[in-house]
Amino acid sequence: MEKRDYPVTPGIRFLREKKVPFTPFTYSYEDHGGTARAASFLEVPEHAVIKTLVMESDSRQIFLVLMHGDREVSTRQLARQIGARHVSPCDVSVAQKQTGYLVGGISPFGTRKNLPVYVQKTIFDLERVYINAGKRGFLVEIDPLELRRILPVAEVDASVEG
Repeated sequence: MEKRDYPVTPGIRFLREKKVPFTPFTYSYEDHGGTARAASFLEVPEHAVIKTLVMESDSRQIFLVLMHGDREVSTRQLARQIGARHVSPCDVSVAQKQTGYLVGGISPFGTRKNLPVYVQKTIFDLERVYINAGKRGFLVEIDPLELRRILPVAEVDASVEG
């Protein structure tokens, strides 16, 4: 990994602690720019830019979902696969409190609370992914197989066209 000037977030500390090789990228964050903005800046397919979504089940269990940037989560499919009647995105304040990150900068790494992580299974088919490292406008490039090694992941198939 080449030396760059980048923020040292709880996510970066977590990746270093787990000895995950990563390449950091910073870009100018825009509200509602989403993964399309990051993909454009990095000149990579939006499919390889992974969004971290904070969701909750009908039983109020909070969890993370990692999804391709160019896809959406089918809450119906996801609920069925995790044994819930219903799942929905968390309220912004709950998401921020549970993860310790601002919405738009939520990372699955180094969250304030240990949360279950559901990963769209096709993410593991990619050679490299770009995922938030804990700050708006800050992504890391990693091997997606590292997700299985360092996080409590369960694979799901809940992707629909966005």
